[in-house]
Amino acid sequence: MRKLILFLFMLVSGIIVAQQEPIKVVFDVTSANPDVHRTAAKHLRLMAEAYPDSQFEMVIYSGAIKMVDRKASVAGETLAEMVKRSNVSVVVCEQTMKRHKMVNDDLIPGVGSVPDGIFEIVMKQKEGWGYIKEVN
Repeated sequence: MRKLILFLFMLVSGIIVAQQEPIKVVFDVTSANPDVHRTAAKHLRLMAEAYPDSQFEMVIYSGAIKMVDRKASVAGETLAEMVKRSNVSVVVCEQTMKRHKMVNDDLIPGVGSVPDGIFEIVMKQKEGWGYIKEVN
C-alpha cells in the first residue's frame, strides 16, 4: 500500500511540475496475480496520459500471460485502449506464448510479441529506458 501511495504522490507531483524532457520506461510484468495485472495496466495508463511525449512499453512474460489473453484478461479493456496510443506498446514473450500454446489470435488486439521478454527488457535498458518491475 505504501508503494502505491508513493507512486500516486510522485505521479501527482509530476503532473503539477511540467515535464522537462520526454522519458522512456519499460514495465516488466511476470506475476500471475490478477491484482498486479489491474495495477500494472493502471500505472501504464496514468503514465501515458500524464506524459504524452514520453514512450512506454509493457513486457509481459512468464506467469503474466493471462494479462494479454483476450478471453481471460482482467486488464483487457485498459490494455486495448492503451495500445491505440502512439506512445505505448504492449508486448508478450513468444517463448511464454509457446509454453502456454497461445497464438497471436489469442491476444488482446494490438498487443505485439517479441522473441524473448527478458532480452527485450535488457535491450531497452541498454538504450537508456527506465525500468519498472510490477509486483504485488
